[in-house]
Amino acid sequence: MCSLEQKETETSLIKQFIYPKYGPGQLWEAVADDIVAKGGSVEKNTPVEKIEIKDNKIVSVTVSKNGEQVVLPCDYLLSSMPIKDLIAAIYGNEPNSEIKRIAQDLPYRDFITVGLLLDKLKITNKTKIKTWRNIVPDTWIYIQEADVKIGRLQIFNNWSPYLVSDFKNKVWIGLEYFCTEGDELWNMNDKDFIEMAVSELDKIDVINKEDVRDAVRVKIPKAYPAYYGTYHELNKVVDYLNSIENLYCIGRNGQHCYNSTDHSMLTAMEAVKHLKGELPNKKDIWNVDAEKRIS
Repeated sequence: MCSLEQKETETSLIKQFIYPKYGPGQLWEAVADDIVAKGGSVEKNTPVEKIEIKDNKIVSVTVSKNGEQVVLPCDYLLSSMPIKDLIAAIYGNEPNSEIKRIAQDLPYRDFITVGLLLDKLKITNKTKIKTWRNIVPDTWIYIQEADVKIGRLQIFNNWSPYLVSDFKNKVWIGLEYFCTEGDELWNMNDKDFIEMAVSELDKIDVINKEDVRDAVRVKIPKAYPAYYGTYHELNKVVDYLNSIENLYCIGRNGQHCYNSTDHSMLTAMEAVKHLKGELPNKKDIWNVDAEKRIS
């Protein structure tokens, strides 16, 4: 999120961010703590298996918890799960075959990141911006070299020094790869993938292999909703989803919209306004950041 005094600044020119001390996850940890403090509960590692609908209203959600199927009664469902998975989970008053087809064929780009803990970067700060140990001041760098697969590099020290336990002596970076679930990159084992990632950065003189102290690989399916395939028919699915009285689709995957974190959070806020009767039309929830959509 940009700082408040830069609200009217072109986003590509923003030089400062409002950023949680321990990263974005800290925000959601605080939200979870508030829910528990107010008597609610937060269930983790409980994927949705089924969503039962009767008379255009969700009556229950079946989740998988500790290997068992648990049926939860439902008053309202705010869903940030991918629309493809949401439609596939619905039973009872099921959507017609056309809605199922459009949802099933919605495209995504998947994502793999490798975290590397280093003694130092090989590249140095050549700007006028003063940095600790002369580290480059960038938070992320897009990689343009055609002979490597890495797409982007993040330097977490520059997002927040508190993300690195030994900030004074170590650098923590993230190597980002854009891929498709099930392709060659996705199916590589962790050891081989990390070795490839380290070799690529060494090859383009960003790091020396000898400076790597630790590494981890994380795969994120459906990271980026894509605007091709059946996306041009998405409005039909949106109309169906809006017809379900107590369902609210929010967030990047919940609306199949590659929007910013700020706009994703705003869709949830707009959903709550509608739930409370303060927003007359559900379509307003889908119109957040509407200029980014393809009509």
